[in-house]
Amino acid sequence: MWTAAVSLAAWLWLLLCQGFFWRTDVRLPPRREPGEWPSVCVVVPARDEASVLPASLPSLLAQDYPGRAEVFLVDDGSSDGTGELARELARRHGGLPLTVGSPGEPPAGWTGKLWAVRHGIGLARARAPEYLLLTDADIAHAPDSLRQLVAAARTGGFDVVSQMARLRAESLWERLIVPAFVYFFAQLYPFRRIGRPGARTAAAAGGCVLLRTDAAERARIPDAVRHAVIDDVALARAVKKSGGRIWLGLADRVDSVRPYPRLHDLWRMVSRSAYAQLRHSPLVLVGTVLGLALVYLVPPFALLAGLLLGDVTAAALGGLAWLVMTGTYVPMLRYYRRPPWLAPLLPFTAFLYLLMTVDSAVQHYRGRGAAWKGRTYARPDAVADEG
Repeated sequence: MWTAAVSLAAWLWLLLCQGFFWRTDVRLPPRREPGEWPSVCVVVPARDEASVLPASLPSLLAQDYPGRAEVFLVDDGSSDGTGELARELARRHGGLPLTVGSPGEPPAGWTGKLWAVRHGIGLARARAPEYLLLTDADIAHAPDSLRQLVAAARTGGFDVVSQMARLRAESLWERLIVPAFVYFFAQLYPFRRIGRPGARTAAAAGGCVLLRTDAAERARIPDAVRHAVIDDVALARAVKKSGGRIWLGLADRVDSVRPYPRLHDLWRMVSRSAYAQLRHSPLVLVGTVLGLALVYLVPPFALLAGLLLGDVTAAALGGLAWLVMTGTYVPMLRYYRRPPWLAPLLPFTAFLYLLMTVDSAVQHYRGRGAAWKGRTYARPDAVADEG
């Protein structure tokens, strides 16, 4: 009964005091088109992305942008012909100018993606752009995406405008896990707090980050975050620490085209960085597991156990906590165009995330943590020690 009471208290606090994280109405802020459009360079790091490029790259090349803009795709040692496919797509579709570069293998202390981003920014620097759009190779943009991002940044005076791309949620496992992924992210980094002046919360979504070039230079991006596995959050923190203003919200017309049809695919996506999010701390891991159990697993357990054992108070407290949990999840399901009857299944999904987080720690201590596309990254303090 007391455990159920604590769980309900936690949910009431999350509902009212965690930046209304459960609301999905944080979209691009009010904006007006500037009289003169600034120049923009789009940087796309890509490693073995031939399967998704035909659905994403043409959308970047087809941007309806009134100012000067061009695309720099950085082929990060691909073995599937990513670079040549990008050139072929540019020849076939036309649109914005495309440059394909290759940075070579990253040196010690750099993740492959950020080394590719550094190379892309270096190529773009010759064009002296006012803004950089950092976007992933699996992200498709509506034709006015760049236009809207720049207008929002100019109008609001933001140094970073980032949109959480709508991930694919078609297969059974995607429907169960993907909306919860964004829901948990918003719970950790409430979008309303991120854009508030003076607030300490900082985050971005790496699939779509418009970054003012001079703000990148002040924050030493990407060098200052070169070892970060969760690079988008690290980038936002570095910009905010250097005095920049940032904004993050949900996207309406920026979509990920990468499929995750199997549980294994989604498990790998989450577990590769979950322990890094916990700063590779065993104590934080234990606290996280206990917190997930208290907040997400106790309510249904208390309801069922209370009904079976005749403990009406425990059942009522657990049921109320589960009801609040379910209610806060419904808006995210609606955003993903999924039926609301999936909301009561959130405890099951949270249990899967708990297992993924533990697995992330296990893989880390086995020397296979933060592995992605053939590379495994050491934790930042190990890199510093080697240096």
